[in-house]
Amino acid sequence: MFIVNVEGAIYKNEKWLLIRRSEKEEHAGGLLSLVGGQVEYEGNSSDILERTIIREIAEEVGIEASNPRYVNSSSFVTESGLHVVDIVFLCDHESGEAYAKSPDEVDSVCWMSTQQILNNAELPIYLKENIKLAAIMVDND
Repeated sequence: MFIVNVEGAIYKNEKWLLIRRSEKEEHAGGLLSLVGGQVEYEGNSSDILERTIIREIAEEVGIEASNPRYVNSSSFVTESGLHVVDIVFLCDHESGEAYAKSPDEVDSVCWMSTQQILNNAELPIYLKENIKLAAIMVDND
């Protein structure tokens, strides 16, 4: 079985919203990442991935997002051996100022340009790849 995780790439004023994951998080604690979280069981439903990313963004950073568009998907195995499918969406920022609303999940928020992200040696390659793909979509909008 896979855990299904969704992440939102949010672009505003030529910068991307990143969170510093809480040190309490089992996977990638303390690292910068996109906003996101696990899909919860709902039984039979539609648009579960899109609704989940909108909910996760509101819960973790307190902003309203909309119009999620598929960027890419990948899989990985956590440090504890859990298998995860991760789906990234480009989302529009509708309203609100981002802040660390959920301290159990988010230590802080920051906005970085595409070049700042790509040139940052501390950021993981998968984050850089997701931003590259999302930036192409922004340029084509």
